[in-house]
Amino acid sequence: ESVRYCSLGSGSRGNATLVATDDQALLIDCGFSRKVIMQRLQEAQQNPQTLVGVFVTHEHGDHAKGVQALCELLDIPIYSSFGTARKMGWTEHALWQCIRSEQPVELGSMDVFPVVVPHDAEEPLQFVVQSTAGKRLGVLSDLGTLTPHILQAYNGCHGLQLEANHDPVMLMNGPYPPGLRARVAGNFGHLSNQQCAELLQRLHWQGLQHVTAGHISEKNNARELVSQTLSGILGCRAEEVKLLDQDSISAWLHL
Repeated sequence: ESVRYCSLGSGSRGNATLVATDDQALLIDCGFSRKVIMQRLQEAQQNPQTLVGVFVTHEHGDHAKGVQALCELLDIPIYSSFGTARKMGWTEHALWQCIRSEQPVELGSMDVFPVVVPHDAEEPLQFVVQSTAGKRLGVLSDLGTLTPHILQAYNGCHGLQLEANHDPVMLMNGPYPPGLRARVAGNFGHLSNQQCAELLQRLHWQGLQHVTAGHISEKNNARELVSQTLSGILGCRAEEVKLLDQDSISAWLHL
């Protein structure tokens, strides 16, 4: 069973990733209003009725804002950690399903593996999706440092969607107040372009088919810097590096 995926938007104002096989689909995060997410599903030519659940990484609005409204509309499960559910007020919600690190969720032709990450949220998780055919997609954002656990969990992925949030120099000279700057740069913040490159270097192998970089800060990063930093590791020209957009969906990528 082949897997395909596309970003429905990525950045500090909203994130959602659509992962689909021939007969079903799931969302990782829904940081857009229900109206916007329905529009973008239509743009991606994905019937909302094929969605079998939304997996939520953590409670921050740019990842969780539209989750409850969408899941209630479609009557599909909300999958999150207990900490995320507690922050969102979902623990008594009929659609909420508790997920735990190390325990894959089996959904027809896809298994979803939750991965613990260091981020300034209650109980954040990121996800690796594996198809019955053994194709692995790693979706990873909102973490401040690379841990051995993460490197192990994302090893052998055929597709990677990684965070390249900020350029450290731009962040330090940017508009954020000192406290927020320190948070973004810290071990529970976001990956810099250089950290993204280091991660990619460690996860690079001959089976890797697609790499996309997302969650790019509009204030503390420049898209050209992301492209330059990653192109060396990918062995391609800077303009060939695939970057995700905040306000538009990406092309579908097939594994």
